[in-house]
Amino acid sequence: MCGENSPSEQASSPLPALGTLLVDVVRERVGEFRGEWCGQWALRPLGGGTEWTADPAEVQVASPEQRIRAKTAYANARSRGEVL
Repeated sequence: MCGENSPSEQASSPLPALGTLLVDVVRERVGEFRGEWCGQWALRPLGGGTEWTADPAEVQVASPEQRIRAKTAYANARSRGEVL
């Protein structure tokens, strides 16, 4: 169980679409939205990797510049053979 909070007491903001690039402002990381569990949002690095959870209040939609940076970093890592 997720705890004492009922679904109506949890954040009322709509969930982003799966795969939406979001910025975890606390960790200063860009990640893909993977889902929600117990009021926390699950994010994972672009292209895969270990997921982490973030409070929805500390997450924002990535700006076009942030999306380009994340996608470029992933493409560069892939070209170096660091990721598949």
